[in-house]
Amino acid sequence: MLQVCPNGVRRPADSPWVPVSAEEVAAEARRAVGAGAQDVHLHPKDHRGRDSLDAAVVRDVLQAVREAVGPGVPVGVTTGEWVEPDARRRVRLVESWTTTPDHASVNWHEDGADATARALTERGVGIEAGLFSGTDGPRRFLASPFADRVLRVLAEVTGTPADRAERAALDLVGRLTGATSAPVLLHGDDDTAWPVLRTAARLGLDTRIGLEDVLFLPDGTPAEGNAPLVAAARDILGREGERAAH
Repeated sequence: MLQVCPNGVRRPADSPWVPVSAEEVAAEARRAVGAGAQDVHLHPKDHRGRDSLDAAVVRDVLQAVREAVGPGVPVGVTTGEWVEPDARRRVRLVESWTTTPDHASVNWHEDGADATARALTERGVGIEAGLFSGTDGPRRFLASPFADRVLRVLAEVTGTPADRAERAALDLVGRLTGATSAPVLLHGDDDTAWPVLRTAARLGLDTRIGLEDVLFLPDGTPAEGNAPLVAAARDILGREGERAAH
C-alpha cells in the first residue's frame, strides 16, 4: 500500500504546492490518488494554516477529500502533540469530532498516547501508531495495551543522515517484527525519504510519500505537488518488485 501525506506541518512558505484549505487538500489528494496513491494521511489546517483538531476543521477537510477521492480510499488525520500540547484537551477534541476519519496517527513518544488511542478506538477510528527512530516511542508502544490493536505502525526514520537511513530503517523494523502483529508502514522524511522508501520496497512493506515527508523528487528537482512524488514512488516500487520477482 502506498499512502500519500499531502501537507504535514509544512506551509506554503516551504513549497507553493503545500495545500492548506480543505479545497486545496482535496484537489491534491485527488491528483495523488490518480497517480497511484491508495490511502491519504493529512493534517487539517485552520484559516491561518495551522494544524487543527477542531471539529469543524476536521469535518470540512474530511468531507472535501472524501468527495474528491471517492469511497474506496481511506482518509486519516494526525493527532500530533504539537497541534494540542495538553493531552486531556487533545482527547476532548477527538471526542468532539462530528465527522470521523478512517484512521488517525498517534505518536507514542508523546504524552497521552494511550488516552488518545482509547478515545479514537471508542469512536471507531483506526489507529496508526507513529513510532519515530531515536525516540522511546517503540518501547512505549510495545508496552501499551494497544500494541496489537492498531490498524498499522508508522515506522518513521528521522534525524538520520541519508547514507545511514537504510541501516536505521532495518534496525527500527527489526525492533517491531515479531513484537507486534500490526502491519508496518515504513517511511522517512526529508533526506531519508527516498532511501527509506526504497528500503520499504525491498522489504515488501507499505510506505508513503508526499510533501509532508519530502519536497524534492529523487533527482533533486522540486516536486510540483504530491502527484509527481506519488508517480516517482510508484516507479521505484515497481522496479523493486520486478527485482524481487527475479
